[in-house]
Amino acid sequence: MKILVLTWEFPPRLVGGIARHVAELYPEIVKLGHEVHLITVEFGHAPLYEVVDGVRVHRVSVGYSHDFWHWVVNMNDSMGRQGGKLILEESPFDLIHAHDWLVGDAAIALKNNFKIPLVATIHATEFGRYNGIHTNDQHYINGKEKLLAYYAWRIIVCTDYMRREVERALESPWNKIDVVYNGIRPEKKQRQQDFDYWNFRRSFAGAGEKIVYYVGRMTHEKGVSVLLNAAPNVLSEMHGYVKFVFIGGGNTDSLKRQAWDLGIGNKCYFTGFMSDEDLDKFQTVADCAVFPSLYEPFGIVALESFAARVPVVVSDTGGLPEVVRHTKTGIVTWTNNPDSLAWGILEVLKNPGYAQWLVDNAYEDLDRRFSWSKLAKQTEAVYGRVLHERQQVTWL
Repeated sequence: MKILVLTWEFPPRLVGGIARHVAELYPEIVKLGHEVHLITVEFGHAPLYEVVDGVRVHRVSVGYSHDFWHWVVNMNDSMGRQGGKLILEESPFDLIHAHDWLVGDAAIALKNNFKIPLVATIHATEFGRYNGIHTNDQHYINGKEKLLAYYAWRIIVCTDYMRREVERALESPWNKIDVVYNGIRPEKKQRQQDFDYWNFRRSFAGAGEKIVYYVGRMTHEKGVSVLLNAAPNVLSEMHGYVKFVFIGGGNTDSLKRQAWDLGIGNKCYFTGFMSDEDLDKFQTVADCAVFPSLYEPFGIVALESFAARVPVVVSDTGGLPEVVRHTKTGIVTWTNNPDSLAWGILEVLKNPGYAQWLVDNAYEDLDRRFSWSKLAKQTEAVYGRVLHERQQVTWL
């Protein structure tokens, strides 16, 4: 079959998790014998057209935009034009696959104009991020999400939790939603060997200190402040021999103030952005990864830590308890509860044999549940169902 994919981020443009998702899913779809054309946004020196792992990537210019909302409108206009051109020149396309609300207007227009069924992957919802819809901007985004969900023939989400959320927040029928997990390529996280281990480690922590880290965006929903509140308990139990490392971009001023107010400023290191190469090295020297999210549809960072063979402690929000099986592949703690989070971290730090057992189980789970080749076949099954149903109806 021939598939037209719309996504607002694709490497080298990396904003959130969608870029990695589409970049790793669709090469596997191509391997199954399908033709994939992917429309995304131009970025830096990336070519406007290239073939990446068998995927035909078309990048469109957006032009001048005076704010984010204007940019989204212009992007959809460019994607719609490019999509229409491709459909006319490369037809027939069997289906369109849109990733999140930002590309929804173009995807819906292409569906209606060319009578091609639309599949939508909803990676997160505005309702979930903010625990409700409170502002005009949130109402607007929620409306766009609902529109995309309504016009989609099938909806794909990444966890059972998200299936319930989309049903509730976007008013979508339960039997219209399919669950296909996110995946990872474990080979991309090979443990680094060819570097000065101890010298590299000393740049983050003292010789006797355990390293506990968080990696991700420095936003409220990621729960970084909860980890800071848990840190004093961990330091007390470990007699001060722990360093907390926070990796990721964003404004960290308030978090640094919180650390100093708690009296642990000298035990916290905010690195800012870290390259993938350095992160791979860092995970080799780290003792525990912590993801204390307040909202998390899936938690691909947990999979990346599985692949890096670092024991994982997470909160029990969203899809994280589906990804991390408590006391089997990691430790799951109560959301927004510093005492529970501290307990989970101490379970890992005080029991190295147990932590290694969790790591071994987690790595095995990558192939069992999170292999892209298996997830591509599940996605292909959704496509097959859509095409079969499309053949049974007359599209007026």
